[in-house]
Amino acid sequence: MDIAIIAPNVFTRKGLKEMLTSILPQQIEVRTFDSFETFICDTPDMYVHCFLDAQVFIEHSSFFQERRKHLILLTKGEGTQPQMAGMHTLNLYASENEVLKALAILMRIGHRAHPQNMPIIETTEKPILTQREIEVLVLITQGLINKEIASRLNVALSTIISHRKNIVRKLGMKSVSALTIYAVMNGYIDADRI
Repeated sequence: MDIAIIAPNVFTRKGLKEMLTSILPQQIEVRTFDSFETFICDTPDMYVHCFLDAQVFIEHSSFFQERRKHLILLTKGEGTQPQMAGMHTLNLYASENEVLKALAILMRIGHRAHPQNMPIIETTEKPILTQREIEVLVLITQGLINKEIASRLNVALSTIISHRKNIVRKLGMKSVSALTIYAVMNGYIDADRI
């Protein structure tokens, strides 16, 4: 299993490669490419993940669209273009700790699951949760069971069950661990509070 980094910026390539190699098993190789052309001359379909400069993706989107489940777009902040809607993204302007945490989650869970079930690092399309659903989600990530959540929020147990079903439906995630990762990566709870 190899990982590709395709970015014209040498600092992005070298820095991301160093971060990845610090958390990856030794049998995984990280290869870097400075352009789409050098990447395409290699064997592009052998990579389990491709970290791809967002501009390279936009310029060659017809090639990358069918490979989107393997891509993590490298963005420069919060703003994204319509072509990137629904794509996994990694904000290069995030703090080192945030980037390392996102990479660690990707490597820990992404390789255990089938590649198309890769966890979301950050997505440009966020399902909208109500404020109450966010409160319930945070309490779920803290390990509370439905009865405890109902008591804490002073609502009926059936209401919490309904909120929980809505959260699972909206996010497409059933396990507490997946919900926890979603909550952390979307800023609903600090990883230290889990």
